[in-house]
Amino acid sequence: MPPPEDREEEFFDVAAHVLELLVERGETVAVAESLTGGMVAAEITAAPGSSRAFRGSVTAYATDLKRDLLGVDGALLAERGAVDEDVARAMAEGVRAALGASWGLSTTGVAGPDQQDGKPVGTVFTAVVGPHGGTTCRALSFDGDRAEIRRRSVTGALGLLRDELAGNARRKDKEHDGGNGCLQP
Repeated sequence: MPPPEDREEEFFDVAAHVLELLVERGETVAVAESLTGGMVAAEITAAPGSSRAFRGSVTAYATDLKRDLLGVDGALLAERGAVDEDVARAMAEGVRAALGASWGLSTTGVAGPDQQDGKPVGTVFTAVVGPHGGTTCRALSFDGDRAEIRRRSVTGALGLLRDELAGNARRKDKEHDGGNGCLQP
């Protein structure tokens, strides 16, 4: 495991890169967090210039807040619990709409010490939705103690957003290169 200062640099580098991509595109992000308890928002806002692209966050730790503040379907929550891929997707979509951002990012999972909703400790879902719809979700599984699972969840969430922003930019470039959105021979 890298020393603490290297881990902090890892967070900062990913958050700074995400912000750079958002600013270049004139877009914004909002974050909905559960198991990370505001840590994703804290990492984003620790980067200089974050106010140019960060709209805000909702820490919906309690299940009823996911429903009431983020619009996650109550039947879905009752059937599957809060630790679920579709819940992560709905959280990302809900925070994007609620805070008027171009992109929505979410985290939900089990940091421990006990399992939740039948899911083992270390089960994490992070999701991102962009300005043109289409939500991407990653299921992650981490070993370690509560602090390690939460830290790695932050890295996973920021990495997913970075990958989506970079991938979206590459797709746009290919559309421009191909003229009609198709790859040309």
